[in-house]
Amino acid sequence: NSGTKVMKLSMKNWLLAAAASPLLLNGLDKIHFASAETAATTLKTPTPPSTAVANDDDVVVGSPPFINGKVFVHGVVQEVPRDKAELDHGLGQVELSEVYGCCAKVTSNDSTPAQKNEDEECPDKTTTTTSSNNSLVFSPTVIGTMPQFTQNQSLRTLQSAVEAWKGGSGTWPQMSLSQRISAIESFIANLQQKRREIIKVLMWEIGKNYKDAEAEFDRTIQFIQKTISYIRSSDEFAPRAWDESHAPTTLYASRAAIGIIMCLGPYNYPLNETYATLIPALLMGNIVILKVPTVGGLVHLLTMEAFAKSLPKGTVQLISGSGRTTMPPLMESGKIDGLAFIGGSRAADRLIKAHPEPHRLKLFLQLEAKNMGIYLPDLFEDGMDGGNSGDWNNIMGETIAGTLSYNGQRCTALKLLFVPKSHSEEFATILAKKVETLSVGLPWELHDSNDRSKAKYSQITPLPNLSRVSYMKELIADAIEKGASIINQRGGDIVGGPESTFMVP
Repeated sequence: NSGTKVMKLSMKNWLLAAAASPLLLNGLDKIHFASAETAATTLKTPTPPSTAVANDDDVVVGSPPFINGKVFVHGVVQEVPRDKAELDHGLGQVELSEVYGCCAKVTSNDSTPAQKNEDEECPDKTTTTTSSNNSLVFSPTVIGTMPQFTQNQSLRTLQSAVEAWKGGSGTWPQMSLSQRISAIESFIANLQQKRREIIKVLMWEIGKNYKDAEAEFDRTIQFIQKTISYIRSSDEFAPRAWDESHAPTTLYASRAAIGIIMCLGPYNYPLNETYATLIPALLMGNIVILKVPTVGGLVHLLTMEAFAKSLPKGTVQLISGSGRTTMPPLMESGKIDGLAFIGGSRAADRLIKAHPEPHRLKLFLQLEAKNMGIYLPDLFEDGMDGGNSGDWNNIMGETIAGTLSYNGQRCTALKLLFVPKSHSEEFATILAKKVETLSVGLPWELHDSNDRSKAKYSQITPLPNLSRVSYMKELIADAIEKGASIINQRGGDIVGGPESTFMVP
């Protein structure tokens, strides 16, 4: 709620908690019978990171990270060798693909080279962009390698999950709820040791600014803790008994896990959104296969040791690589009991239809979103005052946050703004001016001040990869063809040349 006259609909976080309860937290009841007797700066080309970066003890951003490809099957973390040596547990040789960071800026190409961070890598492949002040060079930078599973390797991973499930009699599903909670709390402690590395990878791989990357990790930990707190305090998760004083029997009911749950998370919140399904599923005793997202997947490689140290072997398996290659065989096997999927409806439909018994498949789906911002006529009765009056300053601030926070790459982003036609031109003009004040830069760059406590991090950051840039260009071209026009300065421009993922909204 941004005031008495305008409301932004953003219920995603509430829905996550509510939707997790009926499926992933509510396993199948198992019933026992017993006898009664037994009981902002102006839009500009971003400055070199060496001149304004976050400088604190929590994260170092001067040089790119590099995460070696690993696999996690049957409770064992194995680093994938580049010499294609065979791995254990029937995986054999695993191919690796290079992961390029979205954020790479090396040097200038004018007569006065920009200062370069001594630790920054400079691959050969570079592109340039020219501004009034300098000509910056942007370079794709390799920040890690990702294992590419084949169909057979995915099926071998599934077999490990089947062995861990053991028809419901495996170690994890047979542990008590309190024992599973203790194990997940141990996982939290181990995961927090990777906080600094995870934040850095979120910045470099998907372009999330420092503040948002930090918030994603911290909110994920809070989500796990609050889920545990809710389970402990709720009678819903305690064994239940019904004892009719005149009845010959007493009924006891407790929860049983569903089985093997396959979790697929998105690239934009690879940790937070994925864990919103994975953690409740684990707490209820399920075995989980986590499909690492193709983009934003490196953070999951950093979590493997925490899982290995905290959970019984086989409780969690990770599969990486092409989703179209690895996922259909698992569904076709009929051994997947639940699907937790966050993404597009067409991809979800394909997976569900691949299951031989879709009526038996438990589903937890979050599919797309078209969130609206609605501006009623009474907002305009006293004029907009250039968007600078008390009410309108707040309204436009909420509009910018709703539409362009993390470049608008959020399920809860406002994608449709409904404005009275008689005020639409004025509204669009003011909105465009507000957009022009947003700072464009790398995720760790500070604007207005080098003092981290006072400055703001870049509001517009690079898109994750060139395919996202191409997609944005297609949308813009389609809108223009249908009669739209770009009214903000440099709207749709690419900062850094054809290889850059910096795009002005």
